[in-house]
Amino acid sequence: MTSKNTICLWYDGTALEAATFYAETFPDSAVVAVHRAPGDYPSGKQGDVLTVEFRVMGIPCLGLNGGPAFRHTEAFSFQVATDDQAETDRLWNAIVDNGGQESECGWCKDKWGLSWQITPRVLTAAYTSPDRAAAKRAFEAMTGMRKIDIATIEAALRG
Repeated sequence: MTSKNTICLWYDGTALEAATFYAETFPDSAVVAVHRAPGDYPSGKQGDVLTVEFRVMGIPCLGLNGGPAFRHTEAFSFQVATDDQAETDRLWNAIVDNGGQESECGWCKDKWGLSWQITPRVLTAAYTSPDRAAAKRAFEAMTGMRKIDIATIEAALRG
């Protein structure tokens, strides 16, 4: 990788599967390189996939097959800004329908436990609006949602 800063994500033997899914699902994403272990290690054998270099929407990442010791938490997530309901639906459904799970307020988790915020740009603009009453209405509308419904956010903005 040529980036000075790379996000390292820990997997239990599934880094290549996860990276391949991200590459197939998100724009400007790809599996860049697969590196196999030169010798046995605590959670694998020589020749097993040790690390996977990949990009998720232009962000350089390294998947490390480190074993079962650590799990992903909501303390880290990818926030994906979407332009319309079709894009929001496509990305949300790709994650959830591939063994993931829904959460609240536009958050979902992929089958590897990594959290994603599928956030329409209109939502971000709504809750940061200088019209604080409209921002509050949009924010309150969002708090009852799982996947964000853009039409409902826009209606809340209008009052």
